[in-house]
Amino acid sequence: MNTGLLNQLYSVAGKTVLITGGGGGIGRMLARTFLDAGARVYITGRKAEGLQAARAALGDPGELRLLAGDLGHADGVRAIVEAFRREEPRLHVLVNNAGRTWGAPFESFPDSAWQNVFEVNVHAPFALAQGLLGSLESAASDEDPARVINIGSVYAETTEVMQAYSYTASKAALHQLTRVMARELAPRRILVNAIAPGLFPSNMTEFVLKNPEHRDATLASIPRGRAGTALDIGGLAIFLASRAGAYVTGAVIPLDGGLLINH
Repeated sequence: MNTGLLNQLYSVAGKTVLITGGGGGIGRMLARTFLDAGARVYITGRKAEGLQAARAALGDPGELRLLAGDLGHADGVRAIVEAFRREEPRLHVLVNNAGRTWGAPFESFPDSAWQNVFEVNVHAPFALAQGLLGSLESAASDEDPARVINIGSVYAETTEVMQAYSYTASKAALHQLTRVMARELAPRRILVNAIAPGLFPSNMTEFVLKNPEHRDATLASIPRGRAGTALDIGGLAIFLASRAGAYVTGAVIPLDGGLLINH
């Protein structure tokens, strides 16, 4: 086995990675993966105490940095951009993971659930890439472009959305935004892709996984018969962020154990 080639293809050692919503769920899984792979990782969160809890959960690794800011507001996005740029001249990988959802019956679904959800799930990924464009360009090369990885959802591709109307619409918008940004930024040596996860443990899915009836029904709809793990999403993210993924852009990749096969 040519381990040298494998290391060259899949290495992210020394790269700087910014992960939004890195305090829990998929964000924390990705932070752990990139840290273990030798990257310097910045994670964002709305509250300082949440970020400190994430640091403790991740074992307080030396290459972890914390950035507080609320991505539901333009001022919060600007604060994160400015704080990052004060610390780092280059950004190799931007992972737009922070997300918000809202569930309610059709008849009572509130107007506020639309602006609130779209601000975090659609506007913030665009605004962060826009604000950090210079940092991404500084990190990019012909051989190893900079990367933007948007975390979408398989629920952008199915109608079984558990009354989360604005969430599914926002993730569908993020998938299309991924393609548009990929076309725009490829000449600048920045690749833009999306991962569309299915069921992964997180605050958003806790109500499913803790309810035996809901959990069993959901797992029965997944051909692999289980929820996703940190290795599942971490492996795909490392591929997209490394030399192995340097010819992939504009892709929306389902990571769902086969859920969409049945839809």
